[in-house]
Amino acid sequence: MVFVHGFTQTGSSWLPIAEQFADNHEVVLIDAPGHGRSCNVRADLQHGADLLVATTGTADYIGYSMGGRLCLHLALTHPEAVSSLAMLGATPGITNDAERAARVAADEALAVKLEHDGVEAFVTSWLDQPLFATLPAAAAGLADRLTNTVAGLASSLRLAGTGSQQSLWAALSHVTAPVLVLAGEFDQKFTPIAHEIVAAIGDNAHFDSIVGAGHAAHLEHPRAVAAALREFVEPA
Repeated sequence: MVFVHGFTQTGSSWLPIAEQFADNHEVVLIDAPGHGRSCNVRADLQHGADLLVATTGTADYIGYSMGGRLCLHLALTHPEAVSSLAMLGATPGITNDAERAARVAADEALAVKLEHDGVEAFVTSWLDQPLFATLPAAAAGLADRLTNTVAGLASSLRLAGTGSQQSLWAALSHVTAPVLVLAGEFDQKFTPIAHEIVAAIGDNAHFDSIVGAGHAAHLEHPRAVAAALREFVEPA
């Protein structure tokens, strides 16, 4: 089982969930390009997917937010390596060209702000977004996020941000692996996206809501997310 984190995190953010599978599975916690021990790696989502599959091979891939987008690229371009795919709070991209261009500009502005303010101020501001309103400070993993570098995070925004990602919506029907799409109950942005993803993929995909959680459901309710993953990868 390969776990891929979201923006500003590292692979360690998945540890409370991954360790629940360690007795029966080989678990791998990945530091995505621009993050953690991969802070000097520069890669967009497709190159990141290529690097990931070259490192981990055939596996059950689990990704949160940015990590979910990376894993989705992998599932589409390396389907033979994906035993199953689970995505939490992820999107296949922005279909509208003008909206995508606006997001590129917004991501660039964030990268410039990061370069000016430094990691600590940027991460504090990042976690202050309404998207993380239900995430308790004690569960946010601030210390782990602060191990990242300005250059690494800025490169991730520019190369692997939602704006730079080409829309994968039209390709979703080509995902052949079993797919679990997760979203927190209170995640008003990504819950409808999750339902649209399931409808676009087809019968091999299903949705599960994490009760009482927002966008970062794996941090807010790790046991509930682990239970959903266990039912998915270890069906009775």
